[in-house]
Amino acid sequence: MPSRGRIGPVNVTWDQVFSWRMKRQYLDAPGDAGSVEVVRRLAGVQAQVASSAEFAVAVRQAMPRGEQVKKALAQRHLVKTWAMRGTLHVLAPDDAGAYLSLMAAGRSWERPSWQKASGVSPAEMESLREAVGAALNGDPMTREQLVDHLAGTMRNPAVAEGLRSGWGSLLKPLAWQGVVCHGPSQGTRVTFTRPDGWFASWGGVPEPAAAARTVIPAYLGAHGPAGIETFGNWLSRGVTSKRLLKEWFAAADDVLTTVDVEGQALLARAEDVDELAATKPSKMVRLVGGFDHYVLGPGTGDPQLIPPHRRGEVSKAAGWIAPVVIWRGRVAGTWEVVDGSVAVTLFPEADGVPARALAAEVERITPLVLT
Repeated sequence: MPSRGRIGPVNVTWDQVFSWRMKRQYLDAPGDAGSVEVVRRLAGVQAQVASSAEFAVAVRQAMPRGEQVKKALAQRHLVKTWAMRGTLHVLAPDDAGAYLSLMAAGRSWERPSWQKASGVSPAEMESLREAVGAALNGDPMTREQLVDHLAGTMRNPAVAEGLRSGWGSLLKPLAWQGVVCHGPSQGTRVTFTRPDGWFASWGGVPEPAAAARTVIPAYLGAHGPAGIETFGNWLSRGVTSKRLLKEWFAAADDVLTTVDVEGQALLARAEDVDELAATKPSKMVRLVGGFDHYVLGPGTGDPQLIPPHRRGEVSKAAGWIAPVVIWRGRVAGTWEVVDGSVAVTLFPEADGVPARALAAEVERITPLVLT
């Protein structure tokens, strides 16, 4: 896609890109952004692990406050639902439907492999969509209550089994269609509700072309410049077809431009290019938590962000993404809490990390991880 109003693309370095991302994601200079603003800026925050979502917000604030995501969910300022990569995220209710729309566009539940694994046909999924939508047209229900309510309509045992699964195998496609989302927890039990009846600011689920004009600029505004394939990996682990991805980027073409990042032609929001080109390389040291979107946005397979031979130390078994040390915008090590203190393991090649800055950052985040 050609850049607009310029002769050739702007040339920037990876150091500038990472520094710009740090600023855009409130990591270079944490401020007073609230949970909704942080979630919106990051294009969603993964909430499969609730404490990781809380830390992702808090670490981006100069004066963090406790349980902000939990409070925003209770106040219906955030919605928790299955979104990118089929994982639980918190999103702003007014634009959450755009992210869900792109997930639904792939219609994964119609693929033979999905039908074989689930034992549920597309026709049964359509019946389930209608039944769940009708069942949740009122107070939130626990998983058990929902299954009991639908018992008389589920002739295929695989449907009941799928609904009882904590993985949400059958509920994910319904979430992407805007039929179901998480409601307020009842102790340790999750509940489900319909987003259109629970959130006054629910924006609905737009058509994919319209959704792309929301999601793609939001993604690039936090994680760009990036290529179409990188966006596809962030969205669905590369499952979304190249045809759909190209159609969506074409739908957002008028707000995008091309930049040259050390020889790679990548896409960015046109409004960001001047700021990106003027950005100075960062020398900041930051510790971000597990599943942080600074890592998830470009993905652990990005060799510019994580040295390929260190990927296994960040992306671990069972999909676990480790807390990491960020230095000059790149992953320079990992950290964990051991015996009540923060223990940092720097990669041997990251021998220039300033000890004083690292100690200050450890001191800054320690209250966040020990409360």
